[in-house]
Amino acid sequence: MALVSSRISPRPGPLRWLRYAFGGRLPERYREWILHDTTCSTWVLRHVSRTVLQLVPVIAAVLFLVPGPFWIRGMSAFGGVIMALIFSLGYMVETTEHRLVKADYPVGTGERVRDQHSSQGRAAATAARQAKMFARADRRDARARVR
Repeated sequence: MALVSSRISPRPGPLRWLRYAFGGRLPERYREWILHDTTCSTWVLRHVSRTVLQLVPVIAAVLFLVPGPFWIRGMSAFGGVIMALIFSLGYMVETTEHRLVKADYPVGTGERVRDQHSSQGRAAATAARQAKMFARADRRDARARVR
């Protein structure tokens, strides 16, 4: 049974996506989209974009509401962003697995699907390298026969 169909279920609208980005649960009809979101080839970028979106209100508050020189507020915000990204990247797999569990997938589904995608990609790359190698050998053999 394939976990990811060739046709992705509908995407959530902007407000639902914002709720999802901040950790909210999506309705059942978005279940396949959540699997796609957490296992596609750009899953890391999607995770980072959700993290940055979560940081925007906090950074805005630090920059505009905290008193003091702007350069200090800016450096504080910058340091906070760096620390938050380090933390977020460190727990990226666990966070995406938690999103999948909230969508009623069994624990380990995200890792298994990503491994499946990467092994398929490696197999395709190996086949392409072998085809290139055999084509090169055939050309070499053809030149040797001509001589």
